[in-house]
Amino acid sequence: MSKERIIVIKMRTQIYLRRGKEESLERRHPWVFSGAIERISENIAPLSEGDLVDVVTKSGDFIARGHWQIGSIAVRVLTFEKEEIDQSWWNRRISEALGVRKALGLVDSADTTCYRLVHGEGDLLPGLVVDIYERTAVVQCHSVGMYHSRAAIAEALREAYGDKLTAIYDKSSQTLPFKADLGAIDGYLWGHCEQSDNVVLENGLKFKVNWEEGQKTGFFIDQRVNRDLVRQYSKGRKVLNTFCYTGGFSVAALAGGATEVVSIDLSERAVKLADENVRLNFGDDAPHEAIACNAVEYLKDIDSSYDLIILDPPAFAKHHKVLGNALQGYKKINARALEKIRPGGILFTFSCSQAVSRDLFRTTIFTAAAIAKRKVRIIGQLTQPADHPINIYHPEGEYLKGLVVYVE
Repeated sequence: MSKERIIVIKMRTQIYLRRGKEESLERRHPWVFSGAIERISENIAPLSEGDLVDVVTKSGDFIARGHWQIGSIAVRVLTFEKEEIDQSWWNRRISEALGVRKALGLVDSADTTCYRLVHGEGDLLPGLVVDIYERTAVVQCHSVGMYHSRAAIAEALREAYGDKLTAIYDKSSQTLPFKADLGAIDGYLWGHCEQSDNVVLENGLKFKVNWEEGQKTGFFIDQRVNRDLVRQYSKGRKVLNTFCYTGGFSVAALAGGATEVVSIDLSERAVKLADENVRLNFGDDAPHEAIACNAVEYLKDIDSSYDLIILDPPAFAKHHKVLGNALQGYKKINARALEKIRPGGILFTFSCSQAVSRDLFRTTIFTAAAIAKRKVRIIGQLTQPADHPINIYHPEGEYLKGLVVYVE
C-alpha cells in the first residue's frame, strides 16, 4: 500500500515597495519605513507582528528578508540574501559578533569582564541587544520578531560560548513595543545566577551589577572608554558626577586620584549602589559623598569649588517630536555647569539621544558657553566604544555623543 507524502509549503508574506523606494535598501539600510510600502501580498493566514517577511520591488524582485512590525519602521532587515533564518543562521550571526569582540581584546580579558556582544543594527541583528557580565548573558529584545526568536538566540549563545556561559537572562519587558501587549516577564531563559554574586571588572575596577532590577541591562557599558578618560583627568581635582546611576564615573575619578567626589542622582537606589561601588574599590574612608536629589536643581546652588564636572543625563529626546525641548534641557544644564565650574576646570558632557546629532549637540554646548560667558576649549570629542559598533549603512546607530571641554 503506497503512502502519499503531503508537503505543506508556507508562503512567506511579500512586502511590495513603491517604485524607487528600494534605493535605500540597495544601499543596505536595514529599515523599511511604512510610507515606502505599496501593498502586501495576500495570504491565507493574516500577517502578525514579528513574522518573517520578504521585501520585494514593485515588480516582485527580492531585496531583503526581515521582521515585520507595526509602526513607522515596518520591517527590520535581517539579511539581504535569500537564506533561511534557521538555527544555523542565528549561530553564525552570534559567532560573528563574538569574533569581533575577540578581535577587540574584550573576551577573556583579565581586567574587563563585561562588554556588549550584540549591538542591534551594528551587528546586523536589528532589535537585539546582548550584554555579557562575566558568565551571564543578558538579552534585551526591542522588537516582537526578536522576542519570538529568544529560544534560537539562547541556543546560539550557548553554542558560541560553551561552558564559559552559565546563565542567559531575558530582560525585554521594558524594551518591547508597548502596543504589542505580549505580557513579557523578565526571567532566565537558561541557567541561573545569584544576584548577590554579581561583581564585574571594568578596566580593573569592581562594580556590582543587578540585571534583574537595574536600568538597561544593569550597567551602562557604553561609557567604559569615557570613564577611563575621566580617570586620566581626575588627579588632584574635586569632582561632581551628576546623573551618577551606579557611580561608574565616580569610581573612575577616585581611581585617578580625585581629592573628593560627589555623586548625584534622583534615585535613592542608584546613589546607594554608587556608594557600595566606591566602598567595594576603596573601602569606607574614600572621599566620596552620594546625594539623592535633582541634579538640575543641585547645579543651581553649588559653589565654584568643583574643577571636574560630569553631565551624563538620560536621553532627553527619544524621538524628533520632543527635540526642541530636549535641546533646551541640554543647554540649561550645561550653562549652569559652565557658570559654576572653577577656572581651569574640565567638563565632560554627553547626550545619548539618537535624535540629537553630533553637530546639533556641539552647537547646543556652544550656546551654553555663550550664556555662561566663559572661555571654553574643546579638548576631546567622545562617542560609544568599539563593542557598540555603528553599521556604516545605518548612521542612526551613532547615538552617544560627548565633549570634553576646558573652561577658563
